[in-house]
Amino acid sequence: MLERVTRHGHWPVTTTDWLWILHPALAVVLIYPLIGMVVRLAWQTRQRRVAQVKHPAVVGRDHSDLGRWLAAGVVVLVLIALTVVIATKEPLADFTGGAGRAIQLCIVLLGTGASLVALWRSKAAALRLSFSLITWIGVLTLGAQPEVWRLSDDPLSPAFWQSHYWAGVAVTGLMLFSLAARPEILRDLRLRRLHVTASVLAALLFVMQGITGTRDLLEIPLSWQKPAVYACDFVLRRCS
Repeated sequence: MLERVTRHGHWPVTTTDWLWILHPALAVVLIYPLIGMVVRLAWQTRQRRVAQVKHPAVVGRDHSDLGRWLAAGVVVLVLIALTVVIATKEPLADFTGGAGRAIQLCIVLLGTGASLVALWRSKAAALRLSFSLITWIGVLTLGAQPEVWRLSDDPLSPAFWQSHYWAGVAVTGLMLFSLAARPEILRDLRLRRLHVTASVLAALLFVMQGITGTRDLLEIPLSWQKPAVYACDFVLRRCS
């Protein structure tokens, strides 16, 4: 256990607290800078192709290669978040479903990771499509667990469209599409246009993720604070 010292005394920052910080920290340090590079290269690639601007010939290849790493990185980041939330929501001794459910979830996690690796390595279009769907289903399966906080599961509710989880699931699906269809996007004009549309939507979702993720961080107390905070009445906004 690590400790921080304030003028009011000591307050502990546990391993669990650091694990909860891991997802946003990796997003800020790795994913969002990578998004900036991929978007810039995409714009340069389009200028070179459409407007005949004299950018280096490698911008298209660099965009494709970095986009591939971005897509895989987003999926891994989501899997890290889901794993941390499920594994640390309650003490392991009180884990709902016991060892049997824990083993099942580990199999889903490992299978999802293996499917992502297979997607990365596959050449045949049918295999890439299959593994992208399997990976997304694995993400959805882990996200459907009761430990995972979803603002709302009702698409007709305004809260659904403000949910960090559902926006994350959507952007993961878009990233998997781009990763699976990468060779076809390079060859087919219609798929390239669809890719541009999907990328614009993904960019908007990433902006939304930055906002909703920051909002959610404000609502997550440290481990030692949780018993007191969760004992409060959130409807009446009152703590005993």
